[in-house]
Amino acid sequence: MRIVAADSGAALLNERYEAQSIVAAVSILVEPPYRIAQKHIAEPIFSKVINSHELIVHELELCQMLLKETKADMVHLDMSFGGAQMEELSPIQLANISSRARGHLLKILPKMRKIAADIKRVYGVDVLAIGKDSVPVRIAELTAGAYAILYSAEKAVKEKQSVLLGMPSKCYARRIESGIVVHSLTPAEHDIAGFAVDTGGVLAKVTFSELLNPSARGFRALEITPEIEST
Repeated sequence: MRIVAADSGAALLNERYEAQSIVAAVSILVEPPYRIAQKHIAEPIFSKVINSHELIVHELELCQMLLKETKADMVHLDMSFGGAQMEELSPIQLANISSRARGHLLKILPKMRKIAADIKRVYGVDVLAIGKDSVPVRIAELTAGAYAILYSAEKAVKEKQSVLLGMPSKCYARRIESGIVVHSLTPAEHDIAGFAVDTGGVLAKVTFSELLNPSARGFRALEITPEIEST
């Protein structure tokens, strides 16, 4: 079974390790054995955390874009409603979440349902609100983390100052010759990873310092520092 999934993640942090803006959004295609993305679309977004509830709409739009390029049997979305079909999700099913979250979701629900219905009509594919139970969503999260490192490195080099990047939960980053890999540290996910290709060679222009996030157990941060050019 071929599955398209999406997520946005990794956040720029301030000096108090508080998330300020979400860095990257991706949609991915995975197929057996479901360990890494076979195809993907990635974008730098640098969206304020306060607007993070609106990113789920863009994630679904990225899934729709990827379906124009490849075939899939299903779409997994990072919304935890027991795998309900997105086009059939109703306000009644939002009753058990907080009033603030429910208010945000009610604003975007009509658009989400319309996009899901369009995907079903054009591609014959169901969009499931399955959330963190989905392995493809986890791979999308790690892939977003890998691209967030690249985009944050580009920002650090351009602005000539260090940035602090909060990574997705329970993962670590590793440089390789062609880019960056973000591996899961969750038990039973040792072979699951996200990958980003460094086509611009930006990683050679920065140094990384990995830190534990003191305010969020299970999360790590990367301090990304541009290297000083010799004269």
